[in-house]
Amino acid sequence: AEFLQFGQIHRNTFINSPKILTETLQTKKQPNLFFAGQITGVEGYVESVGTGWLAGLNATRLARGENLICAPTNSAIGALCRYVSNVETKNFQPVNITFGLLEELPLELRKKYRNKRERHAIQVEMALKDWNEWLSKINLKNSALEKSA
Repeated sequence: AEFLQFGQIHRNTFINSPKILTETLQTKKQPNLFFAGQITGVEGYVESVGTGWLAGLNATRLARGENLICAPTNSAIGALCRYVSNVETKNFQPVNITFGLLEELPLELRKKYRNKRERHAIQVEMALKDWNEWLSKINLKNSALEKSA
């Protein structure tokens, strides 16, 4: 065998988030301590930025004496936070966002849309709708979505 290029192996350091974190990304034992990004068990730059945004938002809300928030569970950030804080497994491992982490469509929609691409498009549509409603509820604006709507 001839090696054209050696691969890389990297070590992923992460905490056992299901035992340590809540869906708000704060620790269960020390509620004023938040974690985000790869150390929580999310993989990827976008996933890490998303959890960092939510953890930062919640840290600010805690400092101001406001209620902490969870992202909608059918959104990518909400699904990842639910996974890292609640998955029941003996061997917790990091994940990227996948459609498998999102809430399953209701049976009637799964029957109506049998094609996977159609189902995924419906999931995205529902997630964006819920995301925008959630941002309005917490008094934040999503200018990127406002321009495209």
